[in-house]
Amino acid sequence: MRLPRNTLVLLAVDLALVLLAGWAAFWLRFNFDIPEEFDHLALLASPWCVVAYAAGLTLARVYRQVWSYIGLPELRQLATGIMLGGLLTTAAILMQRMPGFPRSVLLLQPMIALVMLGAVRAAWRTFIERRTLSQGGRRLVIVGSLQDASDALRALKGSQQWQPVGIVSPLAAEVGRSIQDVRVLGPTAEIAHICEAADASAALVASPAGSSERRAALMSAAGSHLTLLTMPRPDEWLKTEGAGPRKIELEDLLGRTAVQLDEAGLAELLSGQTVLVTGAGGSIGSELCRQAARFGVARLVCVDVSEYGVYQLEQEMRETHPQMHGSYYTANVREVDRLRAIALKHRPAVVFHAAAYKHVPLMEELNEIEALRTNVLGTLNAARVAGECGARRFVMISTDKAVNPTNVMGSSKRLAELMVQGVAAEYSGTQYVSVRFGNVLGSSGSVVPLFTAQIARGGPVTVTHPEIVRYFMTIPEAAQLVLQAGLMGSSGQIFVLDMGEPMKIVELARMLIRLSGKTEQEIPISYTGLRPGEKLFEELLADDETTEPTPHPKLRVAKTSGQLPDIESVVRWIADAGPAPAHDELRRWLRGQVPEYTPR
Repeated sequence: MRLPRNTLVLLAVDLALVLLAGWAAFWLRFNFDIPEEFDHLALLASPWCVVAYAAGLTLARVYRQVWSYIGLPELRQLATGIMLGGLLTTAAILMQRMPGFPRSVLLLQPMIALVMLGAVRAAWRTFIERRTLSQGGRRLVIVGSLQDASDALRALKGSQQWQPVGIVSPLAAEVGRSIQDVRVLGPTAEIAHICEAADASAALVASPAGSSERRAALMSAAGSHLTLLTMPRPDEWLKTEGAGPRKIELEDLLGRTAVQLDEAGLAELLSGQTVLVTGAGGSIGSELCRQAARFGVARLVCVDVSEYGVYQLEQEMRETHPQMHGSYYTANVREVDRLRAIALKHRPAVVFHAAAYKHVPLMEELNEIEALRTNVLGTLNAARVAGECGARRFVMISTDKAVNPTNVMGSSKRLAELMVQGVAAEYSGTQYVSVRFGNVLGSSGSVVPLFTAQIARGGPVTVTHPEIVRYFMTIPEAAQLVLQAGLMGSSGQIFVLDMGEPMKIVELARMLIRLSGKTEQEIPISYTGLRPGEKLFEELLADDETTEPTPHPKLRVAKTSGQLPDIESVVRWIADAGPAPAHDELRRWLRGQVPEYTPR
C-alpha cells in the first residue's frame, strides 16, 4: 500500500527521533560518555530499531492522527505504538545475540522515544493554537464550573471564530484557578463586569440546560448587551454541519432531560405503516408528523381544516422526507363522512387525533358550542372512524385543563376523553388511549409567542396574575411522549405526562425580556387579572394517589372513576342545541356529563 507523502514525512521524523532516543539511551547508560566498542553496537542495532519501531507505530495506526488535534487518546495510541516498537526491537537484538549489548538501553529507549515523540506533537498543537488565536476571533467568556468549562473548551479548540479569554464560575472556590490555560475570572454574579474588563462581547453558558446557573447568568447579564450563547443540542449537531455555539433560547433555560424512547417498539409500530394525523397543521400535529416520518412510515395521511397549515406541512415534508408517500387533506373532523372516506381509502394502522379548539377564554364566551362540536363530536368521529377502518392504535391529545375543569374548553376535553373510553368498548380490535399534558412552548396560542410580540412592540408584557403558574414542555418532547404513550398500555387508559416543575408565568415573562437584551425598566410587566374560566394553577394528577406508574419514567396512568356517558344522547343534545344555545343551559348540561366541572 502506497503511503501519502505527508505520512512518509511524519514517519521519517518519528524514526529520526527514535534513533536519537536510542543514542540518548546509550549516553545515559554510560554516564554521558559512550565507550568506543559500544558505538559499534549502537550502529549495528540502528537498522533493526528503525524497522521495529516503524512496524510498531504503523500497527498502532499512529499515522491516522492529526497533530493539530492531538490529545490524551492519541498519546495513549502513540504509547502503544512505541511499546510495540520497543518489544520488536528487543526481540530482534536478542535474536542477533550481540555480545555485551546493554539490556538497560532496551528499557530506556522507548521511554525517551515516548517523551520526544509526544513533545513534538504537543509543540505542533501549541503552535497551531497560538496561530489560530493570533488570527483573531470573537472573544468570549465561558460560564460554568471547571468541569462544564472543560467540555466547552474542548469543543472550541481549533475554532477560528471564537477565542475563550476567561471563565465565570458559580463556585467561589474555583475563582483564580485555570484549566487549559484559561483562568476563572470571577463569580457568575459579576459576569457583565468581567466580560467588559476582558473585552468579551459574548458569554458561552456551559452549565447544564435548565440549571440555576443558566438563569443566574441570564439575570446577571441583563442590560449589558452581552450575547449569551450555548453549545448545540445533540440533535442540532446532527442537523447542522459544522454546528458551533448558538444564541441561548428559552428551552435552554427551562431545560428538561431528553425523552428516552422505546426506539425498537416505535419502529415496529410505525415503520412501513400508514399513519393518519388529524390537526396535522397545528403545533403538536405537525411535530407528530415529523416524528412519524422519522420512524419511517410508508404513508403519512395529514388532515387539517386549515388550508395554509396543510400547505406548509406538505412543503416541509416534501423537502425533508422526499421518499415518503404523503397525502394532505383539508377536512373538518366534525364531518364524519369526509373523515370516514379518507380513513377507508388509506386504512391507517395508527391514528393520532390532535385536532381541537384549545384557547380557554375564546371558548368560554360566544364559542362554547364550537368547543363541544369540535372537541367532543370531532373526537367521537375520529375515534369511531379509526375503529371502522381497523386501526391498531388511536391516540387522542388531551390537556391538563381536563382535570377538575373550571372552563368549557377543559370540560369539553374531559368529555372527549370519556367518549374515547366509550368507543373503546365498541371496537375491541383498536387500542384507544388519551394523553394529557400542559402548555407547550411555542405552540400556537401559547404565552411565549404573545410575550415575544409584546416585547418586540416595546411592551408592556401582560400577565394575568403574579401567582399564576403553569407546566411547560417543548413541542418535540410532547410529541415524542405522545408516540410513546401510543405504544403502551391498555385500551381506554388516560396517560399523564411528567411535566416537571411548574413555573410562574411572570418568571417566564422576565426571562423572555432578559433574552431580548432588555430590562424590566425598559419593558414593564403589567397584571390584567384572571380571565374567565382561568385557574391559578393546573392539575395533572401525576402523584401516586391518583395515578399508577408505567415502565416509562415520564408516563403515568390516571386513575379515573365514574360512569361513561351515553354517547348517543350526547350526540343528540349537541345536535339539538342549535347554533347558539343558552349560556346557562349549556353549562348545566355539561356539569351533568362531567360532574367535576365547576364553572367560575
